[in-house]
Parts: sequence; C-alpha cells; structure tokens
Amino acid sequence: MRKASGMRLTNRLVAFVTLIVICAMFIIFVGGAVSFRKLGQDYLTHYLDGVVGVIDQEMAEPQGASSMSRWLPKLLKASNVVELEIGSESGIVYTFKGLQKLPDPSILHASHYELAHNPGFYVSLKSLPPYTEFTYSIGAMSSISLAIALIISGLVWGLDWLRRQLHGSELLEERGRMILAGKVDDFAVGDEQEWPATASLALDQMIAELKDARQERSRFDTFIRTHTFLDQLTGAANRVMFDSRLQSMLQDQEAHGAVLLIRIADWDELLAEKGKEAADELIQDVGVVLSNLVQRYPETVLARYFDAEFAILLPQQSGKEVKQFVGTMMNALDRLVPPTPLDSENWCHIGMTFCASGERRGRIMDEADMALRSAMLQGTNSWYAFRKDQQFEDARGSVRWRTLLDAVFSSGGPILYQQPVVMLDGSILHREMLARIKDENGMLIKASRFLTAVEQVGFSARMDRAVVGKVLEKLRTEPVAEAVSVNLSVNALLDKHFVKWLRDELLQTPRTVLNRLYLEIPEGALVKNLDAMRPVARMLGGLGCKLVVDQAGRTIVSTHYIKDIQADYIKLHRGLVKEINLRQENQLFVRSMLGASADTRAQVIAVGVENKKEWQVLTQLGIKGGQGRYFAAEISAENRK
Repeated sequence: MRKASGMRLTNRLVAFVTLIVICAMFIIFVGGAVSFRKLGQDYLTHYLDGVVGVIDQEMAEPQGASSMSRWLPKLLKASNVVELEIGSESGIVYTFKGLQKLPDPSILHASHYELAHNPGFYVSLKSLPPYTEFTYSIGAMSSISLAIALIISGLVWGLDWLRRQLHGSELLEERGRMILAGKVDDFAVGDEQEWPATASLALDQMIAELKDARQERSRFDTFIRTHTFLDQLTGAANRVMFDSRLQSMLQDQEAHGAVLLIRIADWDELLAEKGKEAADELIQDVGVVLSNLVQRYPETVLARYFDAEFAILLPQQSGKEVKQFVGTMMNALDRLVPPTPLDSENWCHIGMTFCASGERRGRIMDEADMALRSAMLQGTNSWYAFRKDQQFEDARGSVRWRTLLDAVFSSGGPILYQQPVVMLDGSILHREMLARIKDENGMLIKASRFLTAVEQVGFSARMDRAVVGKVLEKLRTEPVAEAVSVNLSVNALLDKHFVKWLRDELLQTPRTVLNRLYLEIPEGALVKNLDAMRPVARMLGGLGCKLVVDQAGRTIVSTHYIKDIQADYIKLHRGLVKEINLRQENQLFVRSMLGASADTRAQVIAVGVENKKEWQVLTQLGIKGGQGRYFAAEISAENRK
C-alpha cells in the first residue's frame, strides 16, 4: 500500500538545487586548487631550470667556479632555494644552506639536475614551494570572494523564487494530507492558488460527487428501511416491525409489558363517503396524538397495524401505569372531531392485554383483539382490558423509585455485570459493563426495568456518573488487559456539569487506560440530539476513547451520523438479531446498515445472539462481531479476577 511522503515537494526541490550548487562549487574549487598547484609547480620548475642553466654556463668558464661564491648565494636566496649542492663523483664542489627557519622541512621541493656543459657534474636543490608564504588578501582574492558572494546571492534568490512558484503545489499537497487524515468536509473546496489548477479542480469535482453519492446512498438506505419497517402515511412502525419487536420482547427473560390495539370504527363507510384523502387525514391526526403520548416511554413501539388500526407495545410497565396511559390516551382521542359519517361518541375503541416472556405472540394479539371487540360492544368510545392473572400490579411509583435509587447510590452504586463482545477470529473486543441494582428484598433488577424510572426522576447523570466512576476505578487499579465498555445516556451527556466531570476524570486517566475504554451511546437519542452530541463525541474520541453507537435499528433514522461523529463500532438492536435466520426483512435492514458503514471505520456488531443459526446468518451478511448468550452469559464483574 502506498504511503504519503513525509517531505514536501518544495523542500525536495530546494534540497536538490542546493545540493547541486554546492557540489558544483566544490568541484570548481577542487579543480581550481589542483590547477593552481600545478601552475605553481610548473613555474618553480621553469625558474629552477634557469638557475641551473646559469650555474652550468658559469662552471664552463675558467674563472666561473671561483667566482660563484660571490654571486650565487644572492641568486639562491632570491630564488627561495634553501639548500644547494654541486658535485661530481670525485667530491662536492660547492654547497649552500640557507639560514631561514622552516616550520616543516618536509614541504621543501627537491630537484636533481645533470649539467649539460660540465659532464659528470650534478646540482641538487631544495626550494620552497610557491605560495607557501602567501596569506588571504582581500585585494588579491576579491574577485573570487565576489564570485562566491554572487553565487550564494543567486542561490538564495533562486530558492525563494522556487518556493513562491511552488506555493500552489504545497497548498495542494497539504490539502491531500488533510483529506487522507479524514477531513474531507473541511477541505472539499481548494484554494484558488493551488497548482496545478487542473488537479485542484478535478479534486473539487471528485469530492463533490463523492459527497453527493454518500448522501444518495444514505437516502437510499433510509428509503429501504423506511419502506420495510415504517408506515408511509403516519411515519409510525408497520405491522412487520411491531410483530418483530413483540416477538423479541417475549423471548427476553424477565420481560413484561402490555399490548394495545386502537381501532377506528366504520372505516369503510368513511372511505366510501368522504374518499381516501379525508380518511388519511383522520389517520394522521390519530397518529400524531398517539405519537405524542408515547414519547414519555422510550422503549414503546407505535405501529399502524392495519388501515384503520394502531398497535402500541409498552414494555416493562406495570398494570397501573398502563391503565393510566390508556385513560389519558382515551381522553386525548375524545377531543378529536371525526368526519361524518363517523359517530363522534362511538368511533374509537381500545383493547388491551398484558404479556410476559414465554408467551406466544399470536395468543397475545388474539387477547388484544378480543379486548378490542369487547370495547366495541359497549357502544361508545371506550377501552377494555383482557382479564388475566398476570398484570404486574406491584410496580413502584416515582417516589418509591427515587427512594430506592437514593439507597443504591448511598450504598456504593449499582452492581456491575459483564458480557464479552467476540470478534470473528474468536478474540474478545471488549466486555460490556451492565448495571444492576437490588430492590428492598435483595432481588436484582435489570437496567431495562429501572432506566425508564431513572430518566423520569432525573437521575440519568447521577447513574452514569456512578457507573463510569466504578469502571474507571476498575481499569486503573486492576491489571486487566481487556477493554471494557460502559453505556452513557444522552440525557446525561446533555448535562454540562456531567460532561465537565467526565472530561476531568478522563484527563486524569492514563492514555493506556483510555485506549481500553469504549463508550456506548444509544442511536435514537443520539440522532435526535445530533447537533449537541457532535462536540461531545469529538471530545471523547480526542481523549482516546472508542465510540460505540448502541441499539442501532431500534428506530428508523438516517445513518449519516456514523460519519458525523466518526463512530468506531455500531451495535445492532437485539430485536433485529432475534431469529434473523427466519426474518428476511431484518436481514435486509442489517445489509443496509453494513452498506452505510462500508466506507467508514465503523464495524457492525450484533447484540443478542442466542444460537448458532443466528450467528451463521449474521456472519454471512458481513457482521464483524457478536455479543449474546451464544458466546457467554452475563456474569458479575465485581469479583472477576
């Protein structure tokens, strides 16, 4: 795989040009020095040849040898000859040695000549090399100094000119580095000074087309999920999604709740008399009323079950709470004015039944339908509850929940359980920490049962603070090599005081610990408050924590948030995983989620895997990891070694 160069193009060219100029100057100076030395040697040889020629001529004359002692020393001294010896085989005729002190006698240039006019005689000379006594002189070396100064000035000017000419390419290169770093949106349009301009314009066009393709794919994925699981008129869930969520809840341990059916009477007469437009308008009005009422219950599923019938699933709610909700809903519907020919006193009826884990979905829907028919027999807008023994009347009110939670916080906080997330190669990605609390009788209560009460009494930040504190303490004190994940509620992350506390705690935690901390945020609330969550997610990721989006697919939302917050992992809602080998629509949803995260670093993980068949289908679809009882059951993390 190719990697981006760590050296800028301008720096490369500057270094290359500078190296070439320095090498050229070095070669010129070396060549000049060698030539200068050679010229000096040739000059000295030529000069000594003249001195030896004079000596030879003088010795050839009869009185020449006797007169050499008078004029020869002056000539030798003027010629920088330090030693001279004239002799033959019979002995030395004349010798001379200068009196000057030499710092290094080895620098003397030795020469030996045979006299042409005096056969048998020789002359040996030792002289100073040329230029040994010369020193640097501004006047003498001014031309060379000026040449060097001109070369350096030209080099500086040339490098500055080169930098200015290549400034556009540096801008283009820097933009490329930012794009490789993942900041495509910030550098989607290049600077006008970028060069080459054609490459810059081509890059602008490619990024624009890429963004449009991503948005189109996100819209297409949302379109697929919407048409698979949502009613197009009201925006509520359709029958497929409702049955899937009800079946998933009935398969969970310790799960309970209620199913409500709301039917509009005389629907066919309304269609025949007023037409589809008036009928659809009534359906939309009813859907708005029901949607507003279920907002206070975060896990509630509202679906348009048939053309004139809505279904509501209220999980983990007591009989008293459900009956209060039905009464409120009945009063809200009574305030609507239906069009004729509907009777304003007898046009809306509600049937209700309770359900718990282990029951059959078909039987639950039959019970709700029987209760609905009983309500219709009353001849007025009313509701009826199917009579059965299991109605969960022992629920706590907000005061009792607040008292219980205060006791939990004062006694050290919730109890932590853990369950591993296993990747395809069998390695453990992290262990998710699951909060549990004990009631007055010492019975464990799962988070799915008490989290709604935590939000209602305003203890979301307090609960998350207690759980995060215990998890960080566990990571700091215990030499655990594995990573752990902790769930954070969006309500807590919207609290500035909690975010400030969390930031301070993470800043005081070593980087090696933060790299093993995964923070999970529920998808629905995250997308609903995406603008407020972007800076928080950016802060948590910048500190070294991994971001995990939990409960993906519980609601139908756009997947563009994956790129916005740069999520590391996406955890599918367990309702999508339940019996996925038998549900083609859930497989379609998972494929859509995998396609949405294909060009991002996010990896999709399935939660709630119960058996081998589910896992085989999930791995064929392209899931990277799984979590559930198929791999390991939930065990206490308090005494884990």
